[in-house]
Amino acid sequence: TNDEWIRTRTGIAERHVAADPKETSVTLAVAAARKALEVADVPASKLDLIICSTTTPEYSFPATACLIQDALGAHNAGAFDLSAACSGFVYGLSMARGQILAGDAEYVLVIGTETLSRIVDWTDRETCILFGDGAGAVLVAASEVPGGILAVDLGSDGSGGDTLIVPAGGSAMPTSLETVSSGMHYIKMDGKAVFRFATRVMASATRKVLDRAGFTTDEVDLVVPHQANIRIIQNSVLNQLKIPADKVFVNLERYGNTSTASIPIALCEAIEAGKLKPGYKVVFVGFGAGLTWAACAIDWRTPVEKQSTDWWKSTRRQATYGAAAARSMWKRAVRWVYDVLPTDPEAPARDDGKEREKDKIPQEAPVKEPARSKEQG
Repeated sequence: TNDEWIRTRTGIAERHVAADPKETSVTLAVAAARKALEVADVPASKLDLIICSTTTPEYSFPATACLIQDALGAHNAGAFDLSAACSGFVYGLSMARGQILAGDAEYVLVIGTETLSRIVDWTDRETCILFGDGAGAVLVAASEVPGGILAVDLGSDGSGGDTLIVPAGGSAMPTSLETVSSGMHYIKMDGKAVFRFATRVMASATRKVLDRAGFTTDEVDLVVPHQANIRIIQNSVLNQLKIPADKVFVNLERYGNTSTASIPIALCEAIEAGKLKPGYKVVFVGFGAGLTWAACAIDWRTPVEKQSTDWWKSTRRQATYGAAAARSMWKRAVRWVYDVLPTDPEAPARDDGKEREKDKIPQEAPVKEPARSKEQG
């Protein structure tokens, strides 16, 4: 493999990798989330829900979203993880939309975060040239302004689950010396099968979601596709849908495939590049392991001009995050105290002690009532 081969086959020139072991899916997500809240000028305390889409969670459990909630100090928010691979961010937007339309939430933070470099086999040419690390976040909010997320199309085909998979580490193949030594914790991909699937569903999902939103392909102002491979984008969005290249935002060259983080990262860069303006009709579309696919049509109404941040707001925001860290440490300390000190008189440890004391005291034999003879009766 060489640079020319990689660029020609994938369109990727560079990628970002979390080389520091302390840099994880959570730290990347927290940085993206803080930026999103800063741009929206909404404090973390107002969040009702945090949805984290990731295929590289911090742990099997607890949910990565809960760790993000703690770091942000979003003490009023529920939090959960969503696993739909590269389609996950759009799945998350769909969940956020449903919560808001149902009246169950006003502010929902949707995050896509990945550290795929930790599960890539760097000797496998099929996968090691594709994936990068990164995170992106958006705040979805209730609004009186018409527009927003108008339609969503979600899909799955589990019969192709083995075409893009990390075989080991779950209940089907628990972690063992054998699974580790045989590289079963790395990404395995059938590239040709994934390519055929992706080019088909990216186009069909876009058509469906545009039909539901009442748009035509000619009316679309911007498409932000999952940044997987330049040939997939060309064969699906450009060739099949006939959407002009200047309406399709691509930043694959600089980041590679960051899975569920690719669409929010591309969205942020599209805004910075002046490619997105209020009133634009926008489509997000992606595909991923599962196999899954997802698309959403948006009537974009959010102002995109950079807002100057008052110094006191920045100071207050930093103080809030510092307080969140202190509160987290305090809660951990309190739990430690409760674990160490038997402050509850009815605690199980004391109950066990009482039972042991009872065992040491000899019990008197019960006195039996003498049997009566028939004559006494």
